[in-house]
Amino acid sequence: MGCCDEHTAIVPDTDISRRALLKGTSVLAAVVPGLHSRPATAQGKKVQLAFCSQLLCVIPYEVARAAGHFQRHGLDVELIYTRGGNAAMQALVGGAVDYAATALDVAMQAYAKGAEIRRFATTGRLPLFALVTAPKTAEQIRGVKDLEGKTVGVSGLGNADHALLLFLLKLANADAKKVQFATLGVNLLEALRQGQVEAGLVQEPALTLLQRSGARVLVNAMDSADAQKYLGGPYEFMGVAVRAKEIATRRAEMVDLAKGLEDALKGMRQMRQEEIVAALPKELITGMDTALLGELLGRYRESLYPETVTIDLASARRVAESLKVGGLLAPNTDVTGLQDTSIVGG
Repeated sequence: MGCCDEHTAIVPDTDISRRALLKGTSVLAAVVPGLHSRPATAQGKKVQLAFCSQLLCVIPYEVARAAGHFQRHGLDVELIYTRGGNAAMQALVGGAVDYAATALDVAMQAYAKGAEIRRFATTGRLPLFALVTAPKTAEQIRGVKDLEGKTVGVSGLGNADHALLLFLLKLANADAKKVQFATLGVNLLEALRQGQVEAGLVQEPALTLLQRSGARVLVNAMDSADAQKYLGGPYEFMGVAVRAKEIATRRAEMVDLAKGLEDALKGMRQMRQEEIVAALPKELITGMDTALLGELLGRYRESLYPETVTIDLASARRVAESLKVGGLLAPNTDVTGLQDTSIVGG
């Protein structure tokens, strides 16, 4: 994919397995054992929704499931955790699931390559990532341009964090060809702590834990001030896509799915932090400091999560421009047809 093909991808042994998700067409998608099936607890119309297993991405979806918002709108939503947004999109395009929730850049790249998909609801308005050094390289790497000649960890080539990194490198006048990208899956914490990579894109609580270990934060896109400085403002992030050919038959279902997610987003504003944490699957937060997680949710929920699932077209255009700057979309690519604004408020 563009300049990324020129770099070595370091793929470590992990406990992430590959298994088939079968629904009409056989499609391989990397799913997280123990988390690949998160069924609802009440009856309703069964639908499957795949998304990456990054912690902050999944919160509105798990809150909607656990608090019964999906069920109240007549849906039994099975949440399928995949290893990165590209795996979730692959599952959608191949017919393995009904919907995919991914970062917008993943959907845009798929659409630009001919995937017949439409995005109709949003659940995030800032990238859920921060660019941070390893503790041992904090003094060597003091800015984004210093990443030249270094190895930087990302979840996967073409994923949201990789796209964001390419954009930040371009803004810093850094040569992306001089950066080696290490693809490490969704959890970079230990790789950074142990110095296996010199910098990386992380979410919370990894960011806070790395800061406590002496790491330097280069850009925190989860912070409104940094987002304004580096991205120019809100930056459409997580959202839900469907196969375009099924919109006519799924329209009512899509409206109900969007309503369930919007109820969750609004409810998150009022929920106690510990209530949000309790909505998350135990497998996802095993061994985690849940008090810290609750503190982080209290800190970030207003900046990261919108109160409505209505797509912000201006914010979406900002993402498209960043992908063109980063080389992941050709300069003349038109992705305006990806967005379907008729479902929410239509």
